[in-house]
Amino acid sequence: QTGKGTTETRYYITSLKADAKLIHDAVRSHWAVENNLHWSLDVIFREDASLKKKDHSALNFNIIAKMALTLIDQEKSTKNSKPSKRHLAALDDGYRAKILKI
Repeated sequence: QTGKGTTETRYYITSLKADAKLIHDAVRSHWAVENNLHWSLDVIFREDASLKKKDHSALNFNIIAKMALTLIDQEKSTKNSKPSKRHLAALDDGYRAKILKI
């Protein structure tokens, strides 16, 4: 609105060669994966609204949620959304067994 531009500087430690495009692509790719994972954990498992604070409960739940998300992603027999697959697995023993591969 003001017509003034801003500049931000960020520093990264990397073993990549000093190639701005290569480093840019690597950083963007990394954060895309991180943002997608955190978004999925929040939408599917409502992680941001969690009240788990005692001892290691938040970390333990996060690890289990990531494992469950991976299993849900791998299950391809239905085109349902990830939240729908999670809900279906909670209600249907057969579908849950399929997701768990047992």
